[in-house]
Amino acid sequence: MPKRDNPRTGPKYEKTAAPAGKKTAGRGRTAGAAKVSGTASRSAAKTGGRSAAAKTGTARSAAKRPQLQEENPNLLIGRNPITEAIKAGRPIDKLLMQKDAEGSARQIASLAREEGIPVQYVDKLVLDKLAPGKAHQGVAAYAAAHKYVGVENILAAAKAKGEDPLVVVLDELEDPHNLGAILRSADAAGAHGVIIPSRRSVTLTETVAKASAGAIEYVPVAKTGNLSRCIDLLKSKGLWIAAVDMDGTDYRASDLKGPLALIIGGEGKGVSPNLKTKSDYVISIPMYGHVNSLNASNAAAIVLFEAAGQRR
Repeated sequence: MPKRDNPRTGPKYEKTAAPAGKKTAGRGRTAGAAKVSGTASRSAAKTGGRSAAAKTGTARSAAKRPQLQEENPNLLIGRNPITEAIKAGRPIDKLLMQKDAEGSARQIASLAREEGIPVQYVDKLVLDKLAPGKAHQGVAAYAAAHKYVGVENILAAAKAKGEDPLVVVLDELEDPHNLGAILRSADAAGAHGVIIPSRRSVTLTETVAKASAGAIEYVPVAKTGNLSRCIDLLKSKGLWIAAVDMDGTDYRASDLKGPLALIIGGEGKGVSPNLKTKSDYVISIPMYGHVNSLNASNAAAIVLFEAAGQRR
């Protein structure tokens, strides 16, 4: 799409260099032992020690098995359960398929692709570790902790409130704690939704839900197969696109009112060059210390509340 002329320019919105010595960035722990006399005593001590160690090891192993399942409350296993979950429209983030799986497994993979669910082929050992002692039948799936919506639903929700859309676009964010924190900030700042890519990105896991402190129930999240096309869609709906990255205009001197989408880059990568080029302008957060970047969720919170303040 051709670059649009940006009316948000002029003395107030011109790119400002940080003062000397300042940096800009977008985001962006004697005891004695009694002697044991005699061969029998030593043998008994050793045997007892081995038995105790064996029992302890067994107990530890038994304790670990259920714990692994508890860490994956949204893990589905077995061909029939996964087939029915997909047919019922349950949100699935990813399907794991054993490389040499045959029969109905192929039909499940085909069904998943029709629903836009990413399919990853793995060795049997991977599935055995995910579901130890369980009959996974060569297939497993990660169900989302919450239902996704469409991008259009986010825009419609803003329109229903009579408000200009304020949307957060996450460019390959990988840390679930960051996503949870961003959802929490988005809710507090009155943002209308968050958009994430369907690949190379954290999804709505149980960890995200916990980190959001309940905000996952109130902030709609849309998943798209192509962020670049999604940006084009947002532009066609009248939204301005602001990338939060290095070497941009001070966010405090930028116009964040009106229909707006904020792009937050992934950890350590920032906003990808393609999305940065598609953006109408780039905004940055001045840094005054020795570290030249902020955590992605911190950067998102700062800019979101600036946008919220300008709208009120």
